[in-house]
Amino acid sequence: MANKLHEKIVNNLKVADYVTTTTKVFAKEIMKFNKNVVVFPNAINPKESQFNQVTPSSDRIRVGWLGGSSHEHDLKLLDGFVQKNSSINNKIQYVLCGFDTRGTVTELNKQTGQQTQRPIKPEETVWVKYEKIFTNNHSILNGEYLDYLKRYANEPYQDEINQPYRRVWTQPVNTYATNYSKFDISLAPIKNHIFNRMKSQLKVIEAGFYKKALIASNIGPYTIDLKHSLNNGNFVDGNALLVNEHNNHSDWSKYIKKLVQNPNLIEDMGNRLYETVKDTYDLNKVTKDRAEFYKSLIK
Repeated sequence: MANKLHEKIVNNLKVADYVTTTTKVFAKEIMKFNKNVVVFPNAINPKESQFNQVTPSSDRIRVGWLGGSSHEHDLKLLDGFVQKNSSINNKIQYVLCGFDTRGTVTELNKQTGQQTQRPIKPEETVWVKYEKIFTNNHSILNGEYLDYLKRYANEPYQDEINQPYRRVWTQPVNTYATNYSKFDISLAPIKNHIFNRMKSQLKVIEAGFYKKALIASNIGPYTIDLKHSLNNGNFVDGNALLVNEHNNHSDWSKYIKKLVQNPNLIEDMGNRLYETVKDTYDLNKVTKDRAEFYKSLIK
């Protein structure tokens, strides 16, 4: 880093009296520079309306992902999972939430060195790459629906709820969590590197408060609260399905198929995940704990 920002961050950690962070995994890393680390996890307000939307019934089991534009390498872990489930795709709707075509592209004139910016074309966005992963390169779509998607118009499609794939456009921060009401199984793939390992388990918390079955990478933040629900191929009293790094090529599709073939377990896993998160990650509790800690410093 040219400005040595990383060194400034480390120096600030060393001189601080206390450091707060969101997970015990990150706390362990920070303790290399400061032993006085306190964990206050990310939390949600369960009374907030965006966490209380009803999931409508459907003849399809909906498998969804909700996130932003910086997850290309994470979602590449899923590449091919739709094709591997070809025998049951008639029972599934894949849901991609957060779709966004806004942004700019910086272009360089190699002769003059001048840089110019222009609005990004919809087909140039990373979301189109995401969509190809969730549709097996559009192969599960019929022609009329594919034509509609390629117009990139943020407008409803009459029979959208019955399609094998559903695009959900980005929403403001105060309503984005309503997207959890659009699917039954939540996916949380993350690539194994230091940045991801230090992230919070917010996707676990959000899926839990929505009582969604969760399939997640067995990495970093997702190892804190999650217990694998399979033992030698049989379901046990876990609260999620965890994909080990060396099984990314097979287990995302395998676990989806397990749940589609055992739909009662989708509800069971969702309820167990809710019991895991409902008290620990309630914003009222975490805020109270944080306030008590600050009060103790004043005393």
